[in-house]
Amino acid sequence: MSLSDSQLERYARHIVLKEIGGDGQRRLLEAEVAILGAGGIGAPVIQYLAAAGVGTLRVIDDDTVEISNLQRQLLFGDSSVGRRKTEAAAQAVAGINPEVRLVGHAERLESSNAKRLLQGVDAIVDGSDNFATRLACADAALALRIPLVSAAVAQFEGQLAVYRGWEEDKPCYRCLVGADPGRAEQSCAEQGVLGAMAGVMGSLAAIEAIRCIVPFGEESTGKLLIADALSLRFRTLNLPKDPGCLSCRA
Repeated sequence: MSLSDSQLERYARHIVLKEIGGDGQRRLLEAEVAILGAGGIGAPVIQYLAAAGVGTLRVIDDDTVEISNLQRQLLFGDSSVGRRKTEAAAQAVAGINPEVRLVGHAERLESSNAKRLLQGVDAIVDGSDNFATRLACADAALALRIPLVSAAVAQFEGQLAVYRGWEEDKPCYRCLVGADPGRAEQSCAEQGVLGAMAGVMGSLAAIEAIRCIVPFGEESTGKLLIADALSLRFRTLNLPKDPGCLSCRA
């Protein structure tokens, strides 16, 4: 695949990066990324991956746009309220980059359909908002051997990690959280979220999705990034593989 003149101009700032270059940009154009949730995390992921020229975005979300989403989901506007998020996202992506194809799946990901919805992609970004969905996504990513970028935000804090648990020295999602889907949870409506913090974590998740396709810099798998907007502090913790994990242990 050769880059056209318009592509050379559109992606010039990527191409001049020695870590990406023309070969890396071609890989992005040929790649497909699944994005679970078009909410506070997923919306900026969609925007930045579309702008980066990732060829196909597979967006999985069964919700409609609500006016309370607009405080942090800048992919949408007032005219999107009441529409399916997948449909509104497809229209927005067409305006950002007409070369990118968005394939929408307006259904809820569960353990029964996770493999079907996720198979065949180069990377998965999970920005879902409940623990049961995250576990179903993580289990499918592990079984399919697809890198999983998991991002979350609540109030003024965000977390980000990448999982490749099928590899001998890399953790899976359950190495961090265990297997308790019944844990108590609070929604954004209950505890609040700083809109710009969702943008920060979504942007970081987009970086990691790009890194999964075009490796650059240090290996990020096996690290947990914690961002705290109250103290303006970012911490990175080592996240080792759990030898007792029932999901990914040899």
